[in-house]
Amino acid sequence: MPTDISLSTLDRLLADGALLIEVLPAGEYEEEHLPGAINLPLKTLTAERVAEVDPECPVAVYCWDAL
Repeated sequence: MPTDISLSTLDRLLADGALLIEVLPAGEYEEEHLPGAINLPLKTLTAERVAEVDPECPVAVYCWDAL
């Protein structure tokens, strides 16, 4: 279930081993991304790609949108 979290909560989750996923397009991710984040572009996200993520690991998903 998606939940908005604060930066301090994100810091705690990452310190505890959570995975940070950015769903930005690959080009935007290459230009600039959060340290330690992996890229799974939203437009190419499939069940197979999601299956690559450990289901026991907490996950934080980030996408910057200027809209």
